[in-house]
Amino acid sequence: MTAKTKNLIWNGLLAVFLFLVGFGIYGASVKIDYTWRWERLPKYIFYTETQTTAAPVDGTVTIEGSKLSIVPSGRGDAASFDNLEGITVKNGDTVTKGSTIAETSTTEAGPLVVGLFTTLYISFFSIIFAILLGILTGLARVSGNPFFKKLSVIYIELIRGTPLLVQIFIFYFFIGTILNLDRVTAGIAALSVFTGAYIAEIVRAGIQSISRGQMEAARSLGMSYTQAMALVILPQAFKRTLPPMAGQFISLIKDSSLVSVISITDLTKAGREVVASTFSPFEVWFTVAALYLILTSGLSFLVQLLEKRMAAQDR
Repeated sequence: MTAKTKNLIWNGLLAVFLFLVGFGIYGASVKIDYTWRWERLPKYIFYTETQTTAAPVDGTVTIEGSKLSIVPSGRGDAASFDNLEGITVKNGDTVTKGSTIAETSTTEAGPLVVGLFTTLYISFFSIIFAILLGILTGLARVSGNPFFKKLSVIYIELIRGTPLLVQIFIFYFFIGTILNLDRVTAGIAALSVFTGAYIAEIVRAGIQSISRGQMEAARSLGMSYTQAMALVILPQAFKRTLPPMAGQFISLIKDSSLVSVISITDLTKAGREVVASTFSPFEVWFTVAALYLILTSGLSFLVQLLEKRMAAQDR
């Protein structure tokens, strides 16, 4: 049996398995007598908003180029509109006060898309600050200075030993009150500090995986400890820590759903609000899960591209 045939067989088994999973979900919905109402969902992703312009007086419509005027049937001045879009009347039409003379439609982001961008915003800045905090703490973790080393150990063990949800409450209700932080800033700070502790351990493991001979060789060339770490050790450690860091970033995106407990309308909170409006929990949560999957898959794809690029540079 050729490798191509084997791959075909295994891909076929995968397709059958996915079909059975989908059939099982469908069967479960039938068993609990659930009616799927996907048609309720599109307006919570994108919706069309129609804006109308009403005639201010009774009169006759006059259109000259991009200018529309309404000449009143009685006394009074004519009402004029310049560059009016979506005109629904014709030259010479008679209109009454309050009737529609123009109508425009715009597509707006629904609550799920707004929540998605909020999640993306919080996750992006949390990742940036977590990387900075994690690298500094990781360097302190392997330093020879007892103060910085023990301080980093206390930070890592304290943060990793307490739940993220509790840390979010502490940052919002305690630290946020003292420093007058808004809820978004408090949420970003909590996620950054939490993820930074895990990144610090990843950085420490990456640095310690590099042979000590690399540092000794760099120092023998006249480099200082800081130069050797920045120019020799960290670039090599970064390549080794990229996959676990990517996993940690993906976890951060998913963990960002917890900030909804402090009334941040992220994707999860938006999902709860849409469920309350539509009474369609299955459709909404499947959609929310798909949007989270888009975010995490996009990040995973970018990391894979970065890995391939760095691998190509080593050849």
